[in-house]
Amino acid sequence: MFVDSHCHLAFPELSARIDEIRAAMAAAQVDRALCICTTLEEFESVHALATRFDNFWATAGVHPDNEGVREPSLDDLLALAALPRVLAIGETGLDYYRLNGRSVADMAWQRERFRVHIRAALATALPLVVHTRSASADTLAILKDEGAEAPGGVFHCFTETDAVARAALDLGFYISFSGILTFKTAADLREVARFVPLDRCLIETDSPYLAPVPYRGKVNSPAYVPFVARQIAELKGLSVETVAQATTANFERLFKPVAAQSVTNGS
Repeated sequence: MFVDSHCHLAFPELSARIDEIRAAMAAAQVDRALCICTTLEEFESVHALATRFDNFWATAGVHPDNEGVREPSLDDLLALAALPRVLAIGETGLDYYRLNGRSVADMAWQRERFRVHIRAALATALPLVVHTRSASADTLAILKDEGAEAPGGVFHCFTETDAVARAALDLGFYISFSGILTFKTAADLREVARFVPLDRCLIETDSPYLAPVPYRGKVNSPAYVPFVARQIAELKGLSVETVAQATTANFERLFKPVAAQSVTNGS
């Protein structure tokens, strides 16, 4: 019924509890999850989840915040993208939230890393999973400059303004909402979610982070993604079932999991 379009099940807070997490997902009618890669070093663990379980898939990418890790080349990303059950390039993008005394000009390395990911998405025709924080103008400018409308993708864990949402939608991207949507302080974001067309919405947990109300402050899990769907349903005056059906269809349209090679060792 529900799909978690963005979670980090290879992170240590969750990786040791996979059986428990999968049982909770089944109880909550969360049928599938996309496991997100944030470093090349992590990819093997992320991909192992996707090849072990037939309702998990993987991405290939290096998060913009990660420093001191192996820098991805275009060839690196193309090789990983060619593996079975890899559905997207990312998590990639720009993050100027923690400059740590640096200027935006000093973040040129981040912008170049983002461009490498976009070029990999263009070469493979896989969608991009985009992270942007305090950097929306540069994020949008680089996507346009590199012609990223072709593969498209999703702005994940969206927390930006309605103007940024409109620009992302105009580029052909989807908008994904997380548990932040349920926070008391997120009134402006709820207005953005009210505006974004249902056929361009995805839902996610970003587990283990950002657990929705009533679990805020706890370790997040894909089993909690229905709370995001319920918030969207309330905002749009729809049933939860309608939101679940639409966001699942959107996930399938964007990521095409059925078309991906299916290699599983368990279920």
